Amino acid sequence: MIMQVSVQGDARPGFLSCYLETLSLVERLHRLLLDVVKDEFERLALLEINAVQALLLFNIGEHEVTAGELKTRGYYQGSNVSYNLKKLVEAGYMHHQRCDADRRSVRVKLTAKGLGVRNAVAALFKRHAEGMETRGVVGLETVEDVNAMLRRMERYWGDQIRYIY
Repeated sequence: MIMQVSVQGDARPGFLSCYLETLSLVERLHRLLLDVVKDEFERLALLEINAVQALLLFNIGEHEVTAGELKTRGYYQGSNVSYNLKKLVEAGYMHHQRCDADRRSVRVKLTAKGLGVRNAVAALFKRHAEGMETRGVVGLETVEDVNAMLRRMERYWGDQIRYIY
């Protein structure tokens, strides 16, 4: 959880507190998203996989990818990707196959069972999007603005990691 900090320096106090609130909201929203997916799966009696695994299946969709591509394409944000892939393969949600060119590399794709989970998550997100727009929670322009802002933050943080100031 992001903690409130008092920092001496050039950052405007109002901006710093808003920035810290944004960080806290992003973190809380991610955890809440996992809870929303978990609750939906409990309603559907899909108890075999967890929310992180369900989001992984959703993000892969129709693609066939290597384990390494999961992070570079943004399909998986967590750690322990090999554990989750192994569990999904064992449960029949994913199929894996060693690459012919590089036997160390494994390609994964969803099975019909995995596509069923992906479709359940897609239906949940569609319902949420329609509900938010219909109830005036958030509109298209606002979502586009938030996405643009988050992409800029993502680029900035990525640059910080790569030491590009």
